[in-house]
Amino acid sequence: MKLTSILMMFVFMLWLTELSPAACASDLVSCRLWAEPQVPGFYMNGDFVIGGTFPMHYYMRSEQNSYTRPPLQLQCSGSMNFRELRFARAMKFTIHEINNRTDLLPGITIGYQIYDSCAEVAMALKLAFQFANGMESFFNNTDSCVKSAAAAVPALVGDSYSISSITMTRMLGLFGIPQVSHFATCACLTDKRQYPAFFRTVPSDYHQAAALVKLVKYFGWTWIGAVRSDSVYGNTGMASFLKAAQEEGICVEYSEVFYRTEPRSKLERVANVIRRSTARVIVAFLHEGEVRLLLEELTRQPPPPLQWIGSDAWIVDPEFLRFNMCAGAIGFGVPRSVIPGLREFLLDLSPAQALKSPLLTEFWESSFSCSLKGSSEGARECDGSEDIRALQNPYTDTSQLRITNMVYEATYAIAHAIHGVICNDTQCDKSAKFTPWQILNQLKTVNFTTKTGYQVSFDANGDPVAVYELINYQFKKDGGLGVITVGRYDTSRPKGQEFTMGRPIIWVGGQTEVPRSVCSESCPPGTWKAVQKGKPVCCYDCIPCAEGEISNKTDSLNCVRCPPEFWPNTQRDECLPKPVEFLSWDDTLSIILTAFSITGAFIAVCVAAVFYKHRTSPIVRANNSELSFLLLFALTLCFLCSLTFIGRPSEWSCMLRHTAFGITFVLCISCVLGKTIVVLMAFRATLPGSNAMKWFGPPQQRLSVLTFTLIQVLICVVWLTTSPPFPFKNLKQYKERIILECGLGSAIGFWAVLGYIGFLALLCFIFAFLARKLPDNFNEAKFITFSMLIFCAVWVTFIPAYVSSPGKFTVAVEIFATLASSFGLIICIFAPKCFIIMFRPEQNTKKHLMGKVPSKAL
Repeated sequence: MKLTSILMMFVFMLWLTELSPAACASDLVSCRLWAEPQVPGFYMNGDFVIGGTFPMHYYMRSEQNSYTRPPLQLQCSGSMNFRELRFARAMKFTIHEINNRTDLLPGITIGYQIYDSCAEVAMALKLAFQFANGMESFFNNTDSCVKSAAAAVPALVGDSYSISSITMTRMLGLFGIPQVSHFATCACLTDKRQYPAFFRTVPSDYHQAAALVKLVKYFGWTWIGAVRSDSVYGNTGMASFLKAAQEEGICVEYSEVFYRTEPRSKLERVANVIRRSTARVIVAFLHEGEVRLLLEELTRQPPPPLQWIGSDAWIVDPEFLRFNMCAGAIGFGVPRSVIPGLREFLLDLSPAQALKSPLLTEFWESSFSCSLKGSSEGARECDGSEDIRALQNPYTDTSQLRITNMVYEATYAIAHAIHGVICNDTQCDKSAKFTPWQILNQLKTVNFTTKTGYQVSFDANGDPVAVYELINYQFKKDGGLGVITVGRYDTSRPKGQEFTMGRPIIWVGGQTEVPRSVCSESCPPGTWKAVQKGKPVCCYDCIPCAEGEISNKTDSLNCVRCPPEFWPNTQRDECLPKPVEFLSWDDTLSIILTAFSITGAFIAVCVAAVFYKHRTSPIVRANNSELSFLLLFALTLCFLCSLTFIGRPSEWSCMLRHTAFGITFVLCISCVLGKTIVVLMAFRATLPGSNAMKWFGPPQQRLSVLTFTLIQVLICVVWLTTSPPFPFKNLKQYKERIILECGLGSAIGFWAVLGYIGFLALLCFIFAFLARKLPDNFNEAKFITFSMLIFCAVWVTFIPAYVSSPGKFTVAVEIFATLASSFGLIICIFAPKCFIIMFRPEQNTKKHLMGKVPSKAL
C-alpha cells in the first residue's frame, strides 16, 4: 500500500479522535470521537452485519471552514437519486431473502448498515473509517484508547462510483475488509497491488472500452466526438477507449471533460463544442448526473441530430428516456434479469413505513409532492390517497434490472463467503470468531449460481467475466422511448466472435440505415488516402493512383505497382494482362505485306518462265542465263522469306527469319556481283591480247557465288551457335502493352550479317559503276548500278527507321526493306530484258546488243 494512503489515514484518525485530559491520570482511559457517526439510511441488527454504500444524493452540503471551530457534520443534499435508492432497497431485499433460506447460512441472521455516500469522496472516507471502527461515540479501555481489532462489518457492498470505491478500498484494504462493488467499473481497480480487497460483480471499463471501440469500428464510424466525466471513472474509461480507438484508426474530433459541480460556464462551453462539431457520433463516458446536465443544456439550443453512444453508467438508466434527443442511442449494459419478488418488495411501502427512514420519507414526499408531517412550507400534507403503484420513476421501474442484479449478486457473494468461513456441511456456528481477512480469502474462491440464473465468480483481479448487452433507445407504439436489447458482447467467446447482433437497430431520427460520421468520405478503389496537413489521419484527400499502380480496396493507404506483364484498367482498381502486340497474320499491314511478298515471288517466277521460254534468245544468253536463273531463284526466296517475319515469334521463326534473310540476300547480291564481273571481264576480253574471260568463266562464276554465300552461311552458323535470336517480351517500349519480338541474341552477329550484305552491295555498285559506259546498246551494268543505288538507299534508310520504329512496325520496316530492295533488283535488272523479249523482239538480236544497230529509246 502506498505511503500516502497510510499518512492520509493517520492524519484523519488524529482528526477524529482525542485523548481526554484524564488519560494520564487514571488507569481507565476514556476516548471520544469528535465527529458524530453517520447514521445509516437503513439498518437491521443481526448475527453478522454487512455494510453497504449507495450515492442516493448527488451532492454534499458544503460550507466555508473557518478553522476556529469544528466543521459541521457531513450531510448529503440535492435531489434524490431514485435508482440508487432502488439499489439500496435491493440489497435489503436480498439480505431478507438470504435470511429466509435454509441452504445458505442456516440459523444465521444477516444484518445490514446501508449508507448514503452522496457521491462524494469525503463522505466515502468517513464511511470507510466507520465501517472499520463502528458507530460508538465513546469507548473505554484500561490500557489505551485502542479499539478492538474486530471490524464493525466483515464486508460491504458498494460503492456505485469508482472514485468513492477507490477512496474506501484504499483504507479498508489495510484491514483486509473486502468490498464488493456493483457499479464501480474503473479499470484501475483491477490492480491488486493497490486494491487487494476490492471485488466487483460488474465488468471493468477495460472491457467496455474495447467493446465500444469494436462497436464504432463495426458500424464504420471514423470521426467521433467524446465527452467524459472529470472523475476516475470518466478519465480512465475514456483513456482506454481513446487508446483502443487510435489503434483501430478511429479519429476523435474533440474530447471534452467536465464535472457536475463545475461552473455552468464550463458546461456551456462543452455544449457549444458539440453543437459546432462535424462528428455525428458522440461517445459519452459520463455519470448519470453529468449526462442529465449536458442534455438539459443541449435542449436549450439543439444541435444537429447526434448518434449517442453511452457507457453503462447512464445508458441503462430509464431517466434518460424522457429526452427525445437520445432516441436511437446505443450502448452496452450488463445483462438484464428478473429478480422474483423484488417489485413487490419495493412497492410494499406505506406512509407509516416511509416515516421510519429519512430516506424513504424524502422519497415519498418527492414522489407525491406532499409532506408526510405537514411541516414543509408550501407543500400539501399527504392525505393517504397516494398510490405508489401508480408511480413511474426509476425506483418503481423494474423492467431493466441490470445494475440491481449486480447488487443482488454482490450481496450473495458476501453471504457465500461468510458461509464458507463459519459453516460446515450441516450447520453454522453463529458464535464463531473470524477476521475480515478470512472473508477476503473466501471471496476469491466463491462460485455459485443465483436464482436469476447468473453464475458468480471472480478472477485473480477480483473481476467477473465481462458480458454486455447492446441496448438501443427505440420508440414504442405509445410514442415513448424504450430500452431494447439488440445485441450481445461476451468476452468468453472466441476472439473475433465476441460481438453478435440479434435484432435491427433504430438509429437517430428513426432511420434504419446506419448514420455516417466521417471526416472524409471513403476513398474508392483506384485512389489512396493522403492525410490533410495539420488534421487527424481520418481527414484526407483521395489521390488517384499513379500510372501503372492500382488500389483494389476502399481506403487504401497506398497504391501498389502492377507486375511487369500487367497494366491497370481505366479505373485503376485491377491489374489486367497487358495486350501482346506482334505482326499477326490477320493484321491489315500484314495482309498488305503478304500480298506484296507473294506478288514479288510470283513476278520472279513469271520472269523465270519468260527467260526459260526464250533461253536461246540473244538477250538471255548474253546476260549469263545461269546467273540470271540463280538470281531469280534467290529473289523468289527473298520475297518469300519476308513471310517468316509475320506471325507470333517463336524460337525457330526468330532464327529462321534472320538467317534466311541474310543468306538469300547474299545469294542475290553474289549473283548480281557475278553478273557485274562478267560484264567487266567481257569488255576486257574484247581488247587485243586479253584473255580475261579465261579466268572468269562459268565455273569461276559458280564458285564465286558459292564462296560469297558460304561466308554468310558461316557467319549465321557462328551467330546461331553462340547467341541465337530468341523471342522475348519487350516491356520497355510501351508501358501499357507488351511487344512480342525477336531478340537479336548477339548484336554483333546481326550487324555482321547486315554488314556483309552491305559490303557485297557496295562492291557490286562500284563494279557496275565502272562498267556503266561500256559500248553496248544494252549495257546491263547501267541497270545493275541503278538496282544497287536503290538497294543501298533502301538499306541505308532502313537502319534509322529500324531503330526508331515502335513495336510491330519494327518488323514491318524490315519486311518493307526486304521487299523494296527485292523489287528494286527484279525491276532494274529484269524488267528491261522482259520488255525487249515481250514487246521489242526485233531488238533481241546479237547485232543490236553489240551496238551494230542504232538503238531507239525504250
